[in-house]
Amino acid sequence: MTGKKSALGSDLARVDAHVIQPHEYEEIPEWTDEMFARADHYRNGKLISRGRPCKENPKLSTTIRLDADVVAHFRAEGPGWQTRINQALRKAAGM
Repeated sequence: MTGKKSALGSDLARVDAHVIQPHEYEEIPEWTDEMFARADHYRNGKLISRGRPCKENPKLSTTIRLDADVVAHFRAEGPGWQTRINQALRKAAGM
């Protein structure tokens, strides 16, 4: 790299020190019903989670070492190979 290196840094201190002036309020949009619908919701001071509800029996992330040919067999059948391995293990466990 040639020339003077610029210092890596942030202008957050300058941003924090800025006081919004009355004319700048014109730039701030009014909240719409859609914005309120997307906002976080609190009930009795507790954040109400949004999105997909939790599953009754969630998957557990783990690490397992399998033979390469076993993984190749399941992957060769296309997408969903991990689900098929899970199904095979459930069957082997008698579940």
